[in-house]
Amino acid sequence: MQKQDGLPAEIDLSRPSAARVYDYFLGGAHNFEIDRQLAEQIASMTPNLAGTMRAGREFLRRAVRVLLHEGIDQFLDIGSGIPTVGNVHEVAQAVNPNARIIYVDIDPVAVAHSRELLVGNDRTGVIHADLRDPGRILAQARALELLDFDRPLGILLAGVVHFIGDDDRPGDLLATLRAAAAPGSCLVISHSTFEDQPREMLDAQRLSARTDTEITLRSRAEITGFFGDWTLLEPGVVHMPLWRPDSASDVDDNPAQFGAFGGVARHDQPVG
Repeated sequence: MQKQDGLPAEIDLSRPSAARVYDYFLGGAHNFEIDRQLAEQIASMTPNLAGTMRAGREFLRRAVRVLLHEGIDQFLDIGSGIPTVGNVHEVAQAVNPNARIIYVDIDPVAVAHSRELLVGNDRTGVIHADLRDPGRILAQARALELLDFDRPLGILLAGVVHFIGDDDRPGDLLATLRAAAAPGSCLVISHSTFEDQPREMLDAQRLSARTDTEITLRSRAEITGFFGDWTLLEPGVVHMPLWRPDSASDVDDNPAQFGAFGGVARHDQPVG
């Protein structure tokens, strides 16, 4: 069923959506007045928040390029959001036209626009699913027959794990994803933090409680734990601009201002 305005019936326009707020900050067109109102309220408290969103997207692009250099040519992007310029498939397929990508998101708006964007690209797929159900994500990904789970895989969790509260046991969810990946696979995580943050940034992040997906801020140690026993690539879990910047000029005097850590880890074969 659809609403009179053509939107799927399951889309609730009475509450702001985290994916649509994120789209607004990135300059996208797939958001509504209720999302823009919350975005502007958050921006009034943290004027650099749009920069934070862009820093997260730039971290993801750099990480994808590193994975391509590692020989990975297939990606499972969970919490991919609404399509904007510089999506994973654009970055990956610019380097390797045969790269395959499956996007996963819980927001029906994000899923609908992803499917529309990717029409005609037979090396991409879209799944409507929740990170809280990794078994379903893996089953649907296998059913699409785009990814080969016997080969190295890039699992991308950019700006999504902080939407999973502690009661949902995010460590166990990520362990399920890691267990499904072949040796040589890599895990990419960026995650909001309370460390090194001013009070106004923390207050703004707590406004996420008004969306359908509240943010849980975590420490560097907690975020590092999500990589399990996989091998962290240099420079480890760091503030996003510090993770392999394209040039020294891309890092300003306060890389902590964006309020999130990023890291990449590889599933190495056990010795012996």
